[in-house]
Amino acid sequence: MTTSTIDPAEAAHFGKLAADWWNPKGSSAVLHKLNPARLSYIRTRIDHHFGADSEDLKPLAGRRVADVGCGAGLLAEPLARLGASVVGIDAAPENVAAARHHAEGQGLSIDYRAGGVEALAGEQFDLVTSLEVVEHAVEPDAFVRGLAEAVAPGGMLIMSTPNRTRLSRLAMITVGEGFGLVPKGTHDWSKFLTPEELTRLIEGAGLKVEDVTGLSFSAARGFILSQNTQLDYLLTAVRG
Repeated sequence: MTTSTIDPAEAAHFGKLAADWWNPKGSSAVLHKLNPARLSYIRTRIDHHFGADSEDLKPLAGRRVADVGCGAGLLAEPLARLGASVVGIDAAPENVAAARHHAEGQGLSIDYRAGGVEALAGEQFDLVTSLEVVEHAVEPDAFVRGLAEAVAPGGMLIMSTPNRTRLSRLAMITVGEGFGLVPKGTHDWSKFLTPEELTRLIEGAGLKVEDVTGLSFSAARGFILSQNTQLDYLLTAVRG
């Protein structure tokens, strides 16, 4: 890939949030609340795809993982703790600096790089993750192709993104940004992809989608995995 999928304005927006990324009550509070459900999904897919024991504390030992759009490492660090050799890519250099600093404080060795999915050109991984990122890419089709090209034979891709529905517009923009739960300018609803649209992009890039699971919100339990994809969803694709 020679054309960058990075939107400089998006990179600058998220770069300004770098110092506050690990504050669970700060500007990234929603991501902290999303993380338990996302990690539960990823662990389930790891166990299913790689045949790992659900009691194994290091199911990714000996495997390479790339987290594209890693921010300051909210997902990269748990993946490293699961035993993976992790490469974290982010468009904002400020986020990469914050990620490196935090990982060092945790005693974790993670290969963080500033750049877009293009930074993975020529490399392949057992697992590629990209959560809440594709909606910020300049060219979603090129971005997805870059992710797919980084998936090794027998590997898998896990993505999440908001669905383009009335509910997501209300929840993420009208309420989320309108009431300060999410920094203003974080989302452009017109760039959200439906599960059908993202599936077409992924399968057009040579992978097979094998699972789509919704991320819903429960007043009693917070963010949960469900069959309802109207707000947000996680998707798993594999390379045969």
